[in-house]
Amino acid sequence: MSSLRIATCQFSVEAEIEHNLKYVKRQINQAADQDARVIHFSECALSGYAGVEFENCDFLNWQKLVEATTEIQELAQARGVWVLLGSTHQLSGKNKPHNSIYIIDDKGRIVDRYDKRFCTGVGGSKPTFDLCHYSPGDHNVFFTVDGFKCSTLICYDYRFPELYRDLIRRGCQVLFQSFHNARSTVVEDEEYNIWKTIVPATMSCRAAENHIWVSANNSQTKPSRWGSFAVRPDGAIVGKLPLHQSGVLITDVYFDDSFYDAPGPWRKRAMNGTLNSGTAINDPRSKDTRCL
Repeated sequence: MSSLRIATCQFSVEAEIEHNLKYVKRQINQAADQDARVIHFSECALSGYAGVEFENCDFLNWQKLVEATTEIQELAQARGVWVLLGSTHQLSGKNKPHNSIYIIDDKGRIVDRYDKRFCTGVGGSKPTFDLCHYSPGDHNVFFTVDGFKCSTLICYDYRFPELYRDLIRRGCQVLFQSFHNARSTVVEDEEYNIWKTIVPATMSCRAAENHIWVSANNSQTKPSRWGSFAVRPDGAIVGKLPLHQSGVLITDVYFDDSFYDAPGPWRKRAMNGTLNSGTAINDPRSKDTRCL
């Protein structure tokens, strides 16, 4: 049975590129020492997150960001690993940058880039939240490592199940989802945050309803309400990092008949628009919804 060893990485993302680069390189080496093939970092792990770590993208040193990314590419090649690097991608002129994941292969090449499709906030002439700082992307990306077809999404994308259906229609088996649910909170209560409840539950649901593996990571910066984790295709969380601590979670990804797949017999049919199992009955007592 073939398997793919993945590393889900967590550290405190900061505004300083040098700080983030140090942790990224350290955790690449830690994961490579444990024979990981794909090393996954959180949203904006290298660049920091506009509106959270710093006021806006005007604070970014683009040349320093390019140089840091090049160092990571060189390390990926030296260690023979794939790296999924959360960062910010500069666009032309006055266009706002993308919130991105660079997909770096084990030869150190950027083979693709995923740009966050659903940025938080309201658009238009007075944008809010992410849309103040970032331009949304418009397509999914796929890459294959050791025979496993993989894809990536970023944070708020998890609110849109349509994205996941597109992924599995196109054969995705392993999803790497990068989050940044840290340093800020949507409620004042220090003991409660909706992310604490909804993110692990939603990612377990996405894994189970689509029968895919999921790596979900987060920044450790306080306040953070959930630690990075991995989910297997039946929806069970199989590993989790502690809150507010840097770490690398190693998971061996594989597929066999042991994973319960409740919607499996009907998934493709439902995706094609037939929203019932079995055969619908042509019976007048079925059609009459007011009879006893």
